[in-house]
Amino acid sequence: MRGFRVTVGIFVLLLALAAACSSGGEPAVPPMPIRLLALGDSYIVGERVGKIEAWPIQLIRALRSSGRGAEEPTTVAVSGWDTRDLIEALNLSDLESPFDVVTLQIGVNNQFRNGTVSDFEVGLSNLIEKAIDLAGGNVANVVLISIPDWSVTPFAEGAPKQDIAKSIDEFNAVILELAEESGAKFVDITAISRRAGEQPELIAADGLHPSAEMYAEWVELILPVVEEIIE
Repeated sequence: MRGFRVTVGIFVLLLALAAACSSGGEPAVPPMPIRLLALGDSYIVGERVGKIEAWPIQLIRALRSSGRGAEEPTTVAVSGWDTRDLIEALNLSDLESPFDVVTLQIGVNNQFRNGTVSDFEVGLSNLIEKAIDLAGGNVANVVLISIPDWSVTPFAEGAPKQDIAKSIDEFNAVILELAEESGAKFVDITAISRRAGEQPELIAADGLHPSAEMYAEWVELILPVVEEIIE
């Protein structure tokens, strides 16, 4: 009887395996880790707070905390870059695309250097096209992020703050308009940055760049958009 029971057990196991194969029940393949490309300037670098507290790294940590596999972000960014600098860098790059998500946050240095809105629009349009290519041609995987308002920081003491804020709004209006025209997503973090005038903990030690706390608040807005893309 013992030998009979073993034989029956093996037979049942074989039937189960056959049923799984016939119904397409192959072993589940774990999803590939998410690949994020972040393009921009000092806000991508995390000037004064360090790379691990910059918002792209904080975003990856948030994705991993929610159970999603994600690689370390790829970045093309240097403090002080404007649209022209980023275009030149991308023209010389050999990035391995496609990326699952491509973010673009650029323009504060165009504004700081008194660049015109029209010139910024031309440069940003070029960068959006490059971002779409790097996302495998899928514009829905591209996220444009507004630029913060540095007029509320200690760095702007003595500067024409109202004029700076107005100029920031004009540049951000271009970002929003081009996002809508292209079909890219848009995240507005500017309102958070403006709270720094009353909340000094949102500013880094240099009196200009965001603190890790501000970047964390940015991630709260960016994360749902990225999750929508990858789902």
